[in-house]
Amino acid sequence: MTPLSEHLQPLDEASTLPLYQQLQRKLRLALENRVLGADDALPPERDLAEELNVSRITVRKAIDGLVDEGLLIRKQGSGTFVTNRVEKNFAKLTSFSEDMRARGRKPRSVWLDRAAGTVTPGESLTLRSSPGTPVYRFSRIRYADDAPMAIEYATVLADCLASVEAVETSLYEALERTGNRPVRALQRLRAVLLTAEQAQLLKAQEKDAGLLVERVGFLKDGRAVEFSQSFYRGDIYDFVAELSASS
Repeated sequence: MTPLSEHLQPLDEASTLPLYQQLQRKLRLALENRVLGADDALPPERDLAEELNVSRITVRKAIDGLVDEGLLIRKQGSGTFVTNRVEKNFAKLTSFSEDMRARGRKPRSVWLDRAAGTVTPGESLTLRSSPGTPVYRFSRIRYADDAPMAIEYATVLADCLASVEAVETSLYEALERTGNRPVRALQRLRAVLLTAEQAQLLKAQEKDAGLLVERVGFLKDGRAVEFSQSFYRGDIYDFVAELSASS
C-alpha cells in the first residue's frame, strides 16, 4: 500500500456521504497535512482503486473535484500531480492565509514595515476618510511554505484594529477579532513587470511578469476599512472568476 493510501483509509460504505466525496475529503486533508507536496505525483487511479477497494469511477470523480478546485492537475501521459500554481477565485473575498491553508500550504509573512500614521491625500480619497484620519500601514512579503508569493502593502483605518501589532499572520483575522472584517470589496487586477527590488524580494528576475491586485474592503455599513496593493509572481499565481450571462 502506498503512503498516501494509508491516509485515505477507511471509506465507509454505510455512510450517507457518497464514497467519492469521502475520498475527496480525505485527499484534501492529505494535501493540507502535506502528505504530498507541490509537484508530487498521485498514485495511478487503478492502484488507488485497488488499495481502497472502490471503483476507478469513484477515484476519478474524487480527483476531478480537486482538479476543478485547482489543487491537482492532470498532465497528459504523465498522471495527476499536486499543482505548484495557486489558483485564486477572484469572486470570493478571502485572505491570503485562508487561500494558502485551503490548498495545504503554510502561510507566513516576513515584515518589511509596520507603522502608524495618517492618511495621505490619495488614501483619503480611496478610503473616503477625512484628512488626518489615523491609519496603520503594513508592508510584508507573503510566503506559501518557503516560496515567496507576493509583496503586500496595506493601509487600514486605525480605529478598526486593536493596535499595529495586532496583525500577526492574517490581516483579515485581526480585523475579524474586532468585528471589522470586510464583507465586500472592489478589486482591480492588472499585469505589471517586476522592478529590480520587487524581483529580489520575490526571488524572481527583473521584468518578470507580475500581477498587481488593488483592493478596497468595505464593512457592512458601507465604510471603507482597508486599501491594499499586492504584487504577485505571475509564474505561480492564477486568478479566476466565474461569469454568467444576465437573464
